[in-house]
Amino acid sequence: MSQALHPMLNIAIKAARSAGAIINRASLDLDLLRVSTKSPNDFVTEVDQAAETAIIDTLLGAYPGHGILAEESGRSRGAKDSDYLWIIDPLDGTTNFIHGFPVYAVSIALAFKGQVQQAVVYDPTRNDLFFASKGRGAFLNDKRLRVSKRIRMADSLIGTGFPFRRGDDFNRYLKMFEAVMRNCAGLRRPGAAALDLCYVAAGYTDGFFETGLSPWDMAAGSLLVTEAGGLVGNFTGDADYLYQREVVAGNPKVYAQLVQLLAPHTAIVPEEKHVVAAPAAHEITPESALADSEPVAAPVAPKRPPLRIRKDPEAAKNNPGSD
Repeated sequence: MSQALHPMLNIAIKAARSAGAIINRASLDLDLLRVSTKSPNDFVTEVDQAAETAIIDTLLGAYPGHGILAEESGRSRGAKDSDYLWIIDPLDGTTNFIHGFPVYAVSIALAFKGQVQQAVVYDPTRNDLFFASKGRGAFLNDKRLRVSKRIRMADSLIGTGFPFRRGDDFNRYLKMFEAVMRNCAGLRRPGAAALDLCYVAAGYTDGFFETGLSPWDMAAGSLLVTEAGGLVGNFTGDADYLYQREVVAGNPKVYAQLVQLLAPHTAIVPEEKHVVAAPAAHEITPESALADSEPVAAPVAPKRPPLRIRKDPEAAKNNPGSD
């Protein structure tokens, strides 16, 4: 690649390619793969774990004082009090991978004081490397990315993800599905949210929405979208979405129309209603993001305006949600 890259982004690319090599080797012998079930329809393989170990070893080898938030191992490695937090999904699209369906990716993001600064999403089946540094644009290999220029939902291709875990609100999703489907040119569900967001950044799709996502599903892809000129938020258009388990992204015109369609279906409770309840299956706190690993403190978030849930990591430790 011709452009000079940020040193931390270079390390993330090295880590992503290392994980991609592990994934590609394993894809040749899927029949020998050991698969475990974290929860119904939520799988983890020895490849996820090996890829994650390779990523973390590479990152901490270069930056031993940084924090780690990874899908499989949580915050068991890395510094616990660093302003720098690597957010890692070693294999986004595990269900696709174990079936030999070639849509999956490695996702690595670096947040500094809660703001994502560096992002890499690597598609090992196509050797496609999506990457971005905050303020320096988004790229696919050597090509600069820009979101699409479509302005009408009726002409737009929209990506999404279907609910698949126990406790997911299928009726809520069907209402969203109908609202969007009636107003767009087509709806697609490839099965890897990190790539779905990259496809918005590349202009392959005009928008994307999904519920039930964790921070490692969204962090890297969200920076790619914004650096490509798009917008990302929750269903009400709130830009502080990373721990809220719902996301919508798109070029500016389509994003605004998606928010209008999806806002009635948001799961975010307005703060001034003072509703106190345990997190539901479709909500997320920094701790419930790690239901299968140890509790984690959230990246420091900026002060939120009214109509936003304030995520308090210390309080969440005493009332963890379920993923």
